[in-house]
Amino acid sequence: MKHISVIILAAGSASRMGSVKQLLPFKNETLLQAVIKNALDSNVDKVFCVLGANAKTIINKIQSEEVAFVINSNWKEGLSSSIKAGVKHIQSLNTSTNAILFLLADQPNVDSHYINKLIKLYKSEAKIVASNYGNVNGVPAIFPSMYFKNLLKLKGDKGAKFLLNNADKNIVSLELKSSQILIDIDTPEDYRQFLNH
Repeated sequence: MKHISVIILAAGSASRMGSVKQLLPFKNETLLQAVIKNALDSNVDKVFCVLGANAKTIINKIQSEEVAFVINSNWKEGLSSSIKAGVKHIQSLNTSTNAILFLLADQPNVDSHYINKLIKLYKSEAKIVASNYGNVNGVPAIFPSMYFKNLLKLKGDKGAKFLLNNADKNIVSLELKSSQILIDIDTPEDYRQFLNH
């Protein structure tokens, strides 16, 4: 049995948005709540959410006993610091986690159906599973436990892109029929277009 934990990366300050992006309204909830719900509705075992900027505000607004919040005090160092905080937290629990699936807090269209497709591919391939963005691989992505040490060496704001696009690694990517699933929301204009789509 392969146990998969989800880490939702939600520690950024969303400087381009000009407000707390994680708490923007979306379908009677917030962007982050939608992402959490999608994760909980999928075939994963545990869901963790890494927070940094505005952590207290977000925790006060989002009550969920099914999600464990991890505070990344180094969030200003970029996405990689949140990946490392999440991995270290899971390792500290001594759980039987065989793989980690990383989600972004600003991709609410990544639903449980898509997450389950990634999981199915991982269980059949036992490789790193990435999302296909045309010419590059990105997150959502699943990393088997043998790559946790590689994740702990990441630096800066590039996240896991280097690992996901490294020809030396065993990587398989999920082809998509609709690019709408992987839309992320960075600016007020992105948000407006997203709501109007």
